Amino acid sequence: MAGNSFHGNALPCNMDFLHWSCHDVAGWIESLGFPQYKQACFTDNLITGRKLIYVNCIYLPRLGVTDFKHMQVISACVRELLGITETRWSSRSIADPPQDTVSLFLEKKSRTGGQADSLTYQAFLDDMCHRESERESEIDMHHKSKGGQ
Repeated sequence: MAGNSFHGNALPCNMDFLHWSCHDVAGWIESLGFPQYKQACFTDNLITGRKLIYVNCIYLPRLGVTDFKHMQVISACVRELLGITETRWSSRSIADPPQDTVSLFLEKKSRTGGQADSLTYQAFLDDMCHRESERESEIDMHHKSKGGQ
């Protein structure tokens, strides 16, 4: 997609899933070969497309998916759908490299409210660039003030 890149990190997937209802997600889960989880695990827990960023091997047992192999397959399919290669941030170590921009964007989009609803990937990237520039300016100012003493 033109214009959807940040430091060479292009948006790798179609974001239509962000508009999926819990029934759409449940239908997708069924299409993966897991109809037993459709109602009780996804529809009843109101898992929408925007909440898929949270669906991983840590969270699936809370939804009622306890078969380890099923958890692995569903988690892998969710990551593929979302276009991310890493696991959710809560299982990350401070020593891990920074998250990719798609994961960070999907974290923001998973929230509810007008700000998350209107957030586009390009606006998110622009904000990241702006914050990075501000951080670099603060570091430069700090170094200059230290050098002047």
